[in-house]
Amino acid sequence: MAVNTIIQAKKYRYYTDANMGSELTHKTLVLILAGGAGSRLKGLTKWRAKPAVPFGGKYRIIDFALSNCVNSGLRRIGVLTQYKSHSLIRHLQRAWSFMRAEIGEFVEIIPAQQRLDAGWYRGTADALYQNIDIIRRHAPEYVIVLGGDHIYSMDYSKMLVEHVRSSADLTIGCIETSREEAKNFGVMSIDEHFRIKEFTEKPSNPETIPGKSDLCLASMGIYIFSTAYLYASLIDDAEKMDSSHDFGKDIVPNSIKHCNVVAYPFLNQDGKPDYWRDVGNVDSYWEANIELCAVEPELNLYNRDWPIWTYQSQSPPAKFVFDDDDARGQAIDTLVSGGVIISGAKVKRSVIFFNTEIERGSMIKDSVILPKVSIGKNCRITRTVIDKACVIDDGTVIGEDPEADKKRFFVTESGIVLVTPEMLGQHLYISKDHHSNEKKIAEGAEDSAATVVDDSPLIS
Repeated sequence: MAVNTIIQAKKYRYYTDANMGSELTHKTLVLILAGGAGSRLKGLTKWRAKPAVPFGGKYRIIDFALSNCVNSGLRRIGVLTQYKSHSLIRHLQRAWSFMRAEIGEFVEIIPAQQRLDAGWYRGTADALYQNIDIIRRHAPEYVIVLGGDHIYSMDYSKMLVEHVRSSADLTIGCIETSREEAKNFGVMSIDEHFRIKEFTEKPSNPETIPGKSDLCLASMGIYIFSTAYLYASLIDDAEKMDSSHDFGKDIVPNSIKHCNVVAYPFLNQDGKPDYWRDVGNVDSYWEANIELCAVEPELNLYNRDWPIWTYQSQSPPAKFVFDDDDARGQAIDTLVSGGVIISGAKVKRSVIFFNTEIERGSMIKDSVILPKVSIGKNCRITRTVIDKACVIDDGTVIGEDPEADKKRFFVTESGIVLVTPEMLGQHLYISKDHHSNEKKIAEGAEDSAATVVDDSPLIS
């Protein structure tokens, strides 16, 4: 069926009709918390911060929060970094340096730098407190605080308008989740006016929504503060010796007791919970990627009115080669990025990131293959996440025998396998063990380990 003329006109243009914002968004500063270690993602975050983890074939996780800001008309953005931030900072410099600071548009990188004392960020609230002078310099009327590690598309300007309309001191973005899922989030109890009465961080027995006994209202980690209240809250929290200096554990519960704190449900046009994914562990990361392979996925990456911006690798088109009966290059229900070569191999329901090569006779199913991976001949890979720059030898089988996989790789309870270069003995980074090996090599030891490959800025 042919597309209508309006959609075709949008495709024909070589630019996107950007939301240039309003007076309200121009008075707002956005701060994205991107310093988390993301330890539940195991080897994927050993050498990179969680917001820098690749997602969806060509993006980084943080691109979704940043794209939401730009598409919402919010162009004054600070990104707070801390944990293993080199890969993240490099990506921000490459992908998000197109705005003009001279006219008040910027993505400013704010690393942990011990501005107030000798300590690093002690919690999410402390991260803002240590940079309170930077916030004051921008003189915003409102501050939006976001996590940089979730996957969703959201117009923050609508939430900002609701914050102002309700005269709230603090507005919290929230979404309906099952009781089991709610145990991993902050859970809210609200009245009929959506004012929050109680907030519990990761409860073992979460309270459900009135009239919906199987659903809870979970925090999305999106906060809008009226600036004067934010300053007062941060200063008060910093002076408390028993505080963990965290928004969910300290700032929000204390605010509910004394101030007007309002919930903002994230709903689609039909009034149902919109798409939002916390990709905090290997299972949820794999699932969120594989969901994109559906015919009509909930997250629409092809929406010309809400593009997801990122750094574009200069790669040639994807290529599928060989058409023999026993070796035909093909991909079914699969996302394939630029620079990929599928050479006589078959791929089903998978996400293949850029500059990956899959050789003759191999079969890839229900897997997420990160950039610059080389998969040899006659491999069988199922329900697997393969990290960047891995080299998979000919004949390798992964995802069919859990016990065998556990001897080499990380395997989740649901059976998803995570493969990283280190697990394969391919040392792309220098660790303490490799320093010892280098010393042995320098001393001429005959039994030294394999040569260490120097750390490359193209890997993380």
